[in-house]
Amino acid sequence: IGIILLFIGASNISGFKTQSGTIIAWGYNEYGQCEVPEPNTDFIAIAAGERHSLGLKTGGSIIAWGYNEYGQCEVPEPNSDFIEIAAGIMHSLGLKVDGSIIAWGRNISGECNVPEPNSDFIAFAAGVMHNLGLKSNGSIVAWGTNSLGECDIPEPNSDFIAVAAGEGLSLGLKSNGSIIVWGDNEYGQCEVPEPNTDFIAIAAGEKHSLGLKANGSIVAWGYNSFGECNIPEPNADFIKTDGGAHHSLGLKANGSIVAWGRNIWGECNVPEQNKGF
Repeated sequence: IGIILLFIGASNISGFKTQSGTIIAWGYNEYGQCEVPEPNTDFIAIAAGERHSLGLKTGGSIIAWGYNEYGQCEVPEPNSDFIEIAAGIMHSLGLKVDGSIIAWGRNISGECNVPEPNSDFIAFAAGVMHNLGLKSNGSIVAWGTNSLGECDIPEPNSDFIAVAAGEGLSLGLKSNGSIIVWGDNEYGQCEVPEPNTDFIAIAAGEKHSLGLKANGSIVAWGYNSFGECNIPEPNADFIKTDGGAHHSLGLKANGSIVAWGRNIWGECNVPEQNKGF
């Protein structure tokens, strides 16, 4: 799909309209994080932090808006040649076409200090205060806070094809369809349910994990006090999943979004018309 939806620690939610390149945003909006700047066109990817939002334009530039106390909305120059974006709680990341990662915003735990060599990255994920970068050789590089072991990639550090990150939580998807999880496990968020096979995508909320199966079903585990792990029926025909602080989302093959979990800011109230995503 080529669309990144990262809602780690986020209450503001963005939906990408594939036919028009417009962004629809809903949920918590105290800092204007749901007010997409004009012109709201030509977007190809989106990401959401706790109080700020990012949009990637077709020309490779990034637009950022919302809470900006730490400069997380100030995209470094040159603002060009980006192919992917991600947002942590108070920091932002962009992947360049040359395989390097640019990070900006709050940096109290080194979350914006991309390790050298800053090259050969093909994907990345932003947690609350740590990041994961996936190299072209299938290995993962992690940096930022590591108080819960979230940056300690298990061996063998190879054969990974995707990464996801939550609060003190990291996930890696292996080429054989299994998921490896490490870091904070207070709520069982590192314990992948059996059978740990046939996964094609992964995502993380603050303290819960999600995996998308090849058959279009979603598996969720970890913290569940708000029902963020209770996937609504029918649990089928999903092509993407993602997680916020205490809610989860699934994109259906028909272009509609299903949202479940905590809803105190309307983050699970997908705007009508719920199609074309």
